[in-house]
Amino acid sequence: MKTITKILATAATAVAVFATTTLSAQTMTTTEDMNPAPKGMAFKVGVGINGGVFRDKSPMDYAYGADLKLQWDLSPYVAVTASGGYTKLIAKDNAVDADFIPAKGGVKVFPIKRMYLATEAGAGISIQDGAKTNFIYSGGLGYEFGGFDAGVRYEGYVNDSASTTYFRKTGQYALRLAYNFKL
Repeated sequence: MKTITKILATAATAVAVFATTTLSAQTMTTTEDMNPAPKGMAFKVGVGINGGVFRDKSPMDYAYGADLKLQWDLSPYVAVTASGGYTKLIAKDNAVDADFIPAKGGVKVFPIKRMYLATEAGAGISIQDGAKTNFIYSGGLGYEFGGFDAGVRYEGYVNDSASTTYFRKTGQYALRLAYNFKL
């Protein structure tokens, strides 16, 4: 649990630094709007699919899923997110697969136009009998263009040892492709 605390503290510090630091080296005049998001607050709903692979030492082989993500742009540089969906982790060596509904909240920071850094944490609510809820944490980066959103992330899972679908702490390297609708 100490590692998770360190990861979350590091992510929170990075978000705070990006959100509060203003750097300026020179004044430049341009006709293009350099802000990555609309001015003021805005809402988006994203529908996405994702797939991932696990490290060799993991008891899992690969994963796939779909999600629905709500994004609230607080400023042109910071957005708050909430997501839910379905994820299936496919196990190696005929072990038990894990199916769950991830419910996560997070933050997106746009340090460069349309490019973002994201962090999320939440729960993986199992849909199998006797299975327990996982703790999920993730961090990654992505790019929004038009309504499309493409991102890569590392997503870690911490499982309860009393669960019928128990697997040791593991994580996947995942790709997410989505389309965002403005509200």
